[in-house]
Amino acid sequence: MTEEIAGKTMAEWQAEYPLLKEIVATEEVFWENPDYRPHALGDVVSREELDEAAALFERFLPFLKKAFPEVDLPSEGIVSPLREIAGMKKKLEAAEGVTITGDLWLKCDHELPIAGSIKARGGFYEILQYAEQLAIDHGMLAKSDDYSKLYGEPFKSFYSNYSIAVGSTGNLGLSIGIISAKIGFQVTVHMSQDAKQWKKDLLRSYGVMVVEHPADFSVAVEKGREMCRNDENCYFVDDEDSKNLFLGYTVAAKEVARQLKEEGVTIDAAHPLIVYLPCGVGGGPGGVAYGLKEVYGEHVHCLFAEPTHAPSMLLGLLTGLHHKISVQDFGIDNITEADGLAVGRPSGFVAPILQQLIAGIYTVEDRELFKMLYHLYSSEKLFLEPSALAGMYGPAQVTGKRLFENLDQATHLVWSTGGNLVPEKDREAMINKGKATL
Repeated sequence: MTEEIAGKTMAEWQAEYPLLKEIVATEEVFWENPDYRPHALGDVVSREELDEAAALFERFLPFLKKAFPEVDLPSEGIVSPLREIAGMKKKLEAAEGVTITGDLWLKCDHELPIAGSIKARGGFYEILQYAEQLAIDHGMLAKSDDYSKLYGEPFKSFYSNYSIAVGSTGNLGLSIGIISAKIGFQVTVHMSQDAKQWKKDLLRSYGVMVVEHPADFSVAVEKGREMCRNDENCYFVDDEDSKNLFLGYTVAAKEVARQLKEEGVTIDAAHPLIVYLPCGVGGGPGGVAYGLKEVYGEHVHCLFAEPTHAPSMLLGLLTGLHHKISVQDFGIDNITEADGLAVGRPSGFVAPILQQLIAGIYTVEDRELFKMLYHLYSSEKLFLEPSALAGMYGPAQVTGKRLFENLDQATHLVWSTGGNLVPEKDREAMINKGKATL
């Protein structure tokens, strides 16, 4: 740990922000955002951009159906189910000794087609947008065309002249690698030490070049950035600073609104929506939160969840320094079983957007992630990877706190972010590890 952090000693930081003592000790904390403004949204992206993001996914649906015939894509395309999890609610209440008022729902982004995680939203959008623009710029495509023609020649040969690079702890690399390879790009995924072996193996099965780094997420990102710096035909997907990734995630909000309406769930001043989102670098949860605020305004409240050993967004928002500081600056090791959340520094693009947009952040120990994993599997027969369980801890953390009006009539929505592609052997090991925590 450095003696000074952004010009202050640790003692000075802790005097200004007493919660830092617990954060640095990697204890579980709950931070209420003093800057939260329920009406705040800002003008980061326009309504037209949000609509265009949804339209792009619609245009590419014929391509996706042709490129992935083994996947039974619904007519809506890249969407995931919404499920009420009453059995898990009872497990959560018993495990945490609380009574959760309101219904508990799960947004099952672990079931998103093809990539099996929330990264199928942002990751797919960024690559599809780049592929579309390249083809249009070269006179090979018009937005009115049937995009199924993109799967095959001459497009495969055309795209092979271009390369994609990304740094990832796992799921973003999977989504970028899978979709880029299918389009025909040469793709390299720089993976941090946190990435699981099965994710590396799956990428290589698609012909993706996987470069492993004995360091954390930020180093993997920088290596990817370096790769593209002097190559005009190399496109770098910057998870730390990407508006396109952000836009891809926002599309989920209208999907949720439609599903809740179909289920007869009312969201208004008397019946708020509380959403719990696992957070790594912040692009996925940030985009979702922004989209939900666009749809529901002050009637939705979003809380982020981070591992106790990787509270990068919490530190960034608490201090107001955002991406200018890292967890390592405060002596926190950034080592967690929640590989998708093992991020030492938040997104420089997203963190400032969230300063007034989210209601708070809580941290969770790895042990609790595995306990929630087991409870969800035993009660609902649903499997999520550990990082995707961070949101499940939230409803119990909110209970008893006077954060929002009409909390007793709220709908609680936990966002699951990944797990469908985890091999069976790894699933069994994780379930057993969760059972052992009881």
